Amino acid sequence: MAETLSHTERLHITGLHCASCVARVEDALRAVPGVGRAEVNLASGVAQIHGAASPAALTQAVRAAGYDTAADPIPPEAETASLARATAGAAALSLPVAVPVMLSHGTPWLDVLLARPGAMFGFLVLQFVLTTAVMLGPGQVFYRTGLPQLIRGRPEMNALVALGTLAAWALSTTAVFAPGLLPDPHGAIYFEAVGVIITLILLGRWMEARAKGRTGAEIRALASLAPDTALRLTETGQEEISADRIRPGDRLLIRPGARLPVDGRIAVGAGPVDEAMLTGEPMPVDKSPGDPVTAGTVNGTAALTVTAERVGGDTTLARIVALVETAQAGKLPVQALIDRVAAWFVPVVMVLALITLGAWLGAGQPVERGVIAAVTVLIIACPCAMGLATPVSVTVALGRAARMGILFRSAAALERLTQAQSFAFDKTGTLTEGAPRVVDLHTAPGVTAADLLRAAASAERYSEHPLGRALVAAAQAQDLALSAPQDVRAEPGRGLRAHVNGREVQIGNAAFLAADGVSAPAAATAAAEGPHTAIHVAIDGAFAGTVLVADALKPSAPAALRRLAQGRAHLALLTGDTDPAARAMAQDLPDMKIAAGLLPADKAEALRDLPAPVAFVGDGINDAPALAAADVGLAMGSGTDVAIETADVVLTGGDPGDVADAVALSRATLRNIRQNLVWAFGYNVLLIPVAMGALYPIAGILLSPMLAAAAMALSSIFVVSNALRLRRLDLTG
Repeated sequence: MAETLSHTERLHITGLHCASCVARVEDALRAVPGVGRAEVNLASGVAQIHGAASPAALTQAVRAAGYDTAADPIPPEAETASLARATAGAAALSLPVAVPVMLSHGTPWLDVLLARPGAMFGFLVLQFVLTTAVMLGPGQVFYRTGLPQLIRGRPEMNALVALGTLAAWALSTTAVFAPGLLPDPHGAIYFEAVGVIITLILLGRWMEARAKGRTGAEIRALASLAPDTALRLTETGQEEISADRIRPGDRLLIRPGARLPVDGRIAVGAGPVDEAMLTGEPMPVDKSPGDPVTAGTVNGTAALTVTAERVGGDTTLARIVALVETAQAGKLPVQALIDRVAAWFVPVVMVLALITLGAWLGAGQPVERGVIAAVTVLIIACPCAMGLATPVSVTVALGRAARMGILFRSAAALERLTQAQSFAFDKTGTLTEGAPRVVDLHTAPGVTAADLLRAAASAERYSEHPLGRALVAAAQAQDLALSAPQDVRAEPGRGLRAHVNGREVQIGNAAFLAADGVSAPAAATAAAEGPHTAIHVAIDGAFAGTVLVADALKPSAPAALRRLAQGRAHLALLTGDTDPAARAMAQDLPDMKIAAGLLPADKAEALRDLPAPVAFVGDGINDAPALAAADVGLAMGSGTDVAIETADVVLTGGDPGDVADAVALSRATLRNIRQNLVWAFGYNVLLIPVAMGALYPIAGILLSPMLAAAAMALSSIFVVSNALRLRRLDLTG
């Protein structure tokens, strides 16, 4: 029984050249039973198929459409080198044809040479031979790909080039070997045009390939950060092994200045580790035994022994690369319009070429002039620019975002983020450092401060919540012995219950304790009104005391929110903390709506009261409902896995400034795409009529096929070059 794919499969497609190619392959893949959705990215050559189908069936469908698949993507360098060789070969064969033709106008000695008996015919035969060699050699890709697609009734860009050059070649060949069939055979020889057209188009593809190679440079750079080898410690010493042989549990020696090959924890040693590739922060982070480290980060000045935990495709670096590649393979909603146009573009151009030929012949013009006008229409049309307009911008933008520590789960999230009218923020760990510390304790009569802190910290011993970690850190700072909690039951946004040494401990806000019949005294309630978070504790159903915890605002938060406010966004703070604590923190922030004391479900509900579309930024488990309910969810990468898995955008550095950067990059990307689309559609709308001869009755202007080839090549190069501007765009301006 054939193996079937489920959910998502990625195929590397070869032979894609234009938007029409993309439309053909997508239609072929969607026709495979079990495929729900298929998206092909022209810039990367990757097809992303969603559903359940046999990989063999998908490959067969691609080949039936006239294309092929590859196990691995063709390296940009290899494609560029191949096109460079083809361009050089075409130029070498075309120059002996084109240069004498251009020099023959106003070059007396050449006119005398060609006036000798048989010289002109010999020169024309040489043109025929060299031009035919260009077509069968460097230019064969147009005929090998374009003509079969034409026969299948699915013409694409190669078919346009093939038809145009074959028509000009056939007209010229007839003029040389059967001149009696034409009224003016001397005006029907265009061998030099055929050679130059093929050379220029190949040159354009080479320049386009070079530019496209740079669109994915950021992701290739990320993927290359993990070293290929590692030093594994054994009972007898150490051995150098390939990174793919590392297994969880292996102990690795990481020398100073070396990159880490896997995710793991430090077993021996301490020192700084540069995590800029992950967080974007330039300052190294001090690490000690027990601390986690990540593949691709750079060890500092001390040798470290690391125990491997996640290897290969499970490392954080590999997951980041896979996430960005998946997003790059996706499409923006605007691409649907382009796909519909692309499906009809090439057939329409072919019809326009026939109309052009008929119009010129109907006007009594020589057949050769009508043929050349039709050829010019075929050559100047550029479906490539339309097909590249969106994916190259998305590819560049997502790659740059990844290098900044901003990970988009889908291309569509780029567009949704630009539409957001409101930005709602969680407080703890999002706008604050997420590392609160205990600042005071208020105990009930008969309860010591040590007993209160020991009971609370023991109950929170394994908690991932920042407040729970603050309790544990405070207890450890006082060298209090903690016990293992039993029967832990947490209620996100409210508190938790646990048994510690046989005693029931309840920790949470006043409402959480009140639900169990425990009332906080007036003194504890008054303490909770300050600019901090109050954690009430009950032991065996009796109020034991209140722990006051404070958290510092992240330094970048005020500036980040001001940038968003300058964009006329509505700002809101949604927190489970008390209203006084929330308002005290917000004093240093731009004017924003504050909703405090919220449960997780309340945060999701509160989003409905904000002007839509709404973006929500959070980091904790209790933020997951709001992240899912928002039009765009942004999760701090420093937060929990649940929050990150729910979000549309992951900010690996945990910096609020990344929110403003993500918005600026998204808006710049959509603006860049609009520029590309205006150019791509405007180019074809304006120049195809010119190629048909629209200006000839007015100004006597008839476009040359060689100029048409140059314009077509430059059109695609313009689109790719414009997209590459996103790599160096100033996002703070």
